[in-house]
Amino acid sequence: RIFGYRHERKVHEADEAPDSNYKMSIAFVKGLEDGPRWVILLVGAPGSGKGTQAVIIVTKLGIPQLSTGDMLRAAVKANTMYGLRAKEHMQSGRLVSDDIVIGIVKERISDPDCARGFILDGFPRTVAQARALDEMLSASNDKVSNVVEIHVPDDVLEERITGRWIHKKSGRSYHVKFHPPQSLKVGDTPQGGVNGNMKDDDTQELLEQREDDTAEKLKQRLVKYHTETEPVLQYYKKQQGTKISRVNGNQVPEAVWQEVDKVLKSAASGWSLAATTMLLFLTLH
Repeated sequence: RIFGYRHERKVHEADEAPDSNYKMSIAFVKGLEDGPRWVILLVGAPGSGKGTQAVIIVTKLGIPQLSTGDMLRAAVKANTMYGLRAKEHMQSGRLVSDDIVIGIVKERISDPDCARGFILDGFPRTVAQARALDEMLSASNDKVSNVVEIHVPDDVLEERITGRWIHKKSGRSYHVKFHPPQSLKVGDTPQGGVNGNMKDDDTQELLEQREDDTAEKLKQRLVKYHTETEPVLQYYKKQQGTKISRVNGNQVPEAVWQEVDKVLKSAASGWSLAATTMLLFLTLH
């Protein structure tokens, strides 16, 4: 006989037990009121398609995609506590320290849209950042639930990177060969700017290329990825309760999503039930 339940992140109980011959026994899940959220890390080399898959996950699961760059800019603009500290570092030409980045993440995930969970795209990038993230999450009884590695061989990435254009506001990504915008006609040379032919399909706003999306800079970024970020995967393999999965990113985005979807559905059977539903049941006194 159920007389109480948990829905979303709140616990609801009946005014009184229905019968004095019964006592309530609660199936506790760690962090009853502020229980575990779905925290997904997308890991992959530059050009592996993390942003493309993140946009799909946002649509399917209704949880936001968080990138450190966007969060940093928003925090600085809003003059938050960590935003002001970041601004000081930036104005003095210093790199923003890990503790400030973690603080900005902490500020952002306290927003209502992160109540059910969130996706971290491209963060943490080092084992030190991963440890700091886990420590911060544990304070609210949260932890990383899924790490999804989108794997693409290095020799495939150069063509992807140099042909990539992005819509900054939405995170939508295009490619002149594999996924061109409708504004780029067959045979035309890609051209940015107001009078260019690279525009977002949905908004018709201008697309742009990142400054570091060049073959030379890609080589440097790949070295950094293999030496600093790949160890993060090994770190999370040792963390109890975190599911690590690798999907083949060397295929069309729809096929990649099929693999990501399968991974997340498998994890949901054990995780999302605990994160969203609490059953309170009665046992005979």
